[in-house]
Amino acid sequence: MTSVTSSGQLTKTPFIRRYGPEDADAVADICVRTADAGSDATGIYQDAAILSNLFAAPYAALDPDLAFVLDDGTGNAVGYVLGTDDTPRFAERFRTEWLPTVADRHDAAPEGKPTTADELMAWLLHHPERLLVPGLEPYPAHMHIDLLPSHQGLGFGRALVDRLVAELAQRSAPAVHVGMLTANASARRFYDRLGFHVIPIDDPDLTYLGLRVGLTAG
Repeated sequence: MTSVTSSGQLTKTPFIRRYGPEDADAVADICVRTADAGSDATGIYQDAAILSNLFAAPYAALDPDLAFVLDDGTGNAVGYVLGTDDTPRFAERFRTEWLPTVADRHDAAPEGKPTTADELMAWLLHHPERLLVPGLEPYPAHMHIDLLPSHQGLGFGRALVDRLVAELAQRSAPAVHVGMLTANASARRFYDRLGFHVIPIDDPDLTYLGLRVGLTAG
């Protein structure tokens, strides 16, 4: 997509479109480059692919109609929003349909409490039932959104959330939630601006935020 500047130059205009299989590598890369509380997680994990296999790829595989990317205008994804309208169903399908496709690459964490970043991601991958947090029942949908730094602060995050919320409304989902690291102050400011509210769940590391579907970020 192109636009014309006042000087007559052609420029590329970012736009939102549905995710396609050709976006898989870009989405995985975005996931890694924003996974350290919004910063680049490159080099933190022995196999960084586990991040996408946890937080991005299964959504595109299991709920492709709720997967959208921000295209930079040249066909390259520079951001995404992914989600599901039914978290319990998603957790079940994650275990039965998704996990078998990646379990051989990512071994289960040792027994007991994870002690390293890699062990924690492995535990999360092999325990999809962790998504079924008591208190989130009124917010059956959930989502993940990430943007490369080059496209943050320009309104694209709001537009991505609005696109997903509109799709959730079409599915009659009453509300959506997101779980974020409490320490991620910039993410919290983003969700606050979009009208998300705190869901009172006691967790020392995570903050859960919710939005009633129909109350769009605009």
